[in-house]
Amino acid sequence: MSIDRSALVLNQNYEPLNVCSVRRAFVLVDRGKAELVEDGGDHIRGVGRSFRLPSVIRLRRYVRRPQPRLRLTRREVFARDHQRCQYCGKQQSDLTLDHIEPRHRGGRHAWENLVTACRRCNHRKAGRTPKEAGMKLMSRPVRPRATPGAMFGHYLQRYREWHPFLIAWLDRSSSARLGSESAS
Repeated sequence: MSIDRSALVLNQNYEPLNVCSVRRAFVLVDRGKAELVEDGGDHIRGVGRSFRLPSVIRLRRYVRRPQPRLRLTRREVFARDHQRCQYCGKQQSDLTLDHIEPRHRGGRHAWENLVTACRRCNHRKAGRTPKEAGMKLMSRPVRPRATPGAMFGHYLQRYREWHPFLIAWLDRSSSARLGSESAS
């Protein structure tokens, strides 16, 4: 029995909401606020009875929430830029972050002003803008969308049973987005 596991919480419409402890998920199921969708194969023994430990639960009522946003971290910027220098295109392990508009000149620490750069390109650009340094960006930096893959992807290695729920929602949300783009 492994009570230190986590559980995936789905909204009533099967949208992935968050991750909670198995203990919290068990309480939600026991109180009738959620239903067990998938168990992780573990059980907990009670007096005269055995209970399945939840791995995926679905809330019985729909929960409204704002659109989630990814936090601005080095790891997320490197992932957005595919571990590639945005000036020369080389894929390296010793990348740095570069502010397109330098901070000492009023540039913000924001998704739209940060890119990955190799040490050589970052040193060459120095405290200038890419235009002043005679350098060109490979792509314009944007704030990435908070997809289920980005939010919960690091759990997939440990919790294989979550895979169908995250992939199904990802497919559903991307096809809905494509449908709305073709309508306009």
